[in-house]
Amino acid sequence: MDYNDSKTKQAVEVVQSFMLISKTLAKYTQRNADSLGLTLQQLGVLNTIYSSPLITLKEITEKLFIPKSTASVSVEELVNLGLVERKSSEEDRRQINLILTDKGKDISKKSIQNPSSYIAMVSALEKIPKEDIDTLIRIHKELSKLL
Repeated sequence: MDYNDSKTKQAVEVVQSFMLISKTLAKYTQRNADSLGLTLQQLGVLNTIYSSPLITLKEITEKLFIPKSTASVSVEELVNLGLVERKSSEEDRRQINLILTDKGKDISKKSIQNPSSYIAMVSALEKIPKEDIDTLIRIHKELSKLL
């Protein structure tokens, strides 16, 4: 790959801009997780279970795009914290579903009440014309399909 080529330079610039925005949003989400005494991974798993009660470990890995081992460690930590419980499926005893305890529901609700990454994004988008935002979303969707 020729890094002096204008198309390559442009691709590098686009990738770097996506990475910078992603990193910045992750920092906001990390602060939210920290304020609740959780890791970023734990918060993601907790909120996924909150939004999909009786979800399985496999379904969590698919929704969050994380390895099963990573999801398994997070779930175990959340169980130890008293935030998540395992429940055997009534249809298939081999299947284990995950549900939140009352304490887990409370923490998930708190995280949703203070979504600092969304608040920051709303604030930033208020400074950009609506037409540009619409174009940005359209281009992001198009790029996602093409990738």
